Amino acid sequence: MTALLHRWRDDPGGTYRTWFLWEERVKNFRSIRRGIQQVVAEIKAGTFGVAYRGSSLETVVHSIAEQRQIFKGADHAFLWKPKLRIPDIYENLDNQRAFGRLLDACVCCTTEQQVVAAIREIDAKAIKGLGPAVANLLYFLHPTIVPPFNTAIVNGYNALTGAKVKLGRWDEYLAMRQGILALNAKHRGLLSNDLGAIGGLLFDLGSGCYPAPPREDDAAARAAWEADLARVRDEGARAAKALAEARESDHTHTEVQGWLRDLGLSLGYDVWVAANDRSRPLGGGKLGDGCLAALPGFDTGAGADAVRLIDVLWLDKDSNRIVAAYEVEHTTSIYSGIVRMLDLALGSEAHALEGMFLVAPDGREGEVREQLTRPAFSRVADLKVRYLPYGELKANRETIARFGHGMKPIQAISRSLV
Repeated sequence: MTALLHRWRDDPGGTYRTWFLWEERVKNFRSIRRGIQQVVAEIKAGTFGVAYRGSSLETVVHSIAEQRQIFKGADHAFLWKPKLRIPDIYENLDNQRAFGRLLDACVCCTTEQQVVAAIREIDAKAIKGLGPAVANLLYFLHPTIVPPFNTAIVNGYNALTGAKVKLGRWDEYLAMRQGILALNAKHRGLLSNDLGAIGGLLFDLGSGCYPAPPREDDAAARAAWEADLARVRDEGARAAKALAEARESDHTHTEVQGWLRDLGLSLGYDVWVAANDRSRPLGGGKLGDGCLAALPGFDTGAGADAVRLIDVLWLDKDSNRIVAAYEVEHTTSIYSGIVRMLDLALGSEAHALEGMFLVAPDGREGEVREQLTRPAFSRVADLKVRYLPYGELKANRETIARFGHGMKPIQAISRSLV
């Protein structure tokens, strides 16, 4: 296991480096949690509806499914299958409320015992088609308690331990969870308190990216396994290329943040860069150079953490009020950026805003407009959030910096999404 873990952690194509250490991963926890709370609120109010498509649940599950390869296909378990009448949480209101109570309990609870009790309660309801895939929602609420779940993770766990865990049953999932916790504790030095790390390892094993170590102390079996590991290493060049492309996407995101930073400073605003992006290298310095070290009025309080993660904010120097907010959505979920905007839109600063902008490649305008039609985002739409294409920003930023004044030039090159 130690040899496997070292090789896996060093592999540029493994989920440890491509997903678990991905900076956007932690950034998305807040938005996914907020989405789950929206699902709970709609079920409580009786406004959730009887369809998956267009629901708040589809929005949050889609955001999870965008969390790179480990959660690809996460929405399959929640898609309504009319011939089978599953999962039976759309047409059966009693089951829907039970599902809402599970999510609500896990949003509010803080201990392992409470989470497991909530799972056992939903299991006792025997809701057709609603199984351990829900753990992918619960993971984003309690990453140190609930491991993620999918077919590859189950296959990886069975290959590693010799267990015969079956899909689709909560009792099987809970038994696997106990085994995962034991494995994680035994190898904690190479894994993490966050069960996403060991979940990623099991995913790579179950996907066939890595062979599981032989369970018998047999020299021939061990030699064959080591040969397979060497093959994985030799194939790492292709994975490294894919990772380089992903990093280039991250670099582009940082570069656009830099454009907005420099433009805001040129126009005479104080600038705030997302708290977790400040140390990113840019040019000969860091992205946070020349920007505020603290965000006035957002030290504590509901939504403060999310607002501090908005990619770029411009503030009036005299009043310290936020004038404009920018979310740069290069390849990541549009949903996550909108949720961070929502936290700002619902706060006391909203009345001072002159502009809220989703900054993205020209080709993503349709996706942005589609997301903003969701009822959950009506408050953002009310504040006239605008779409700022990369192309317009790149072509006009130098001219605006030299001759522009206030927000009018930015409003002119952006497009209304209302």
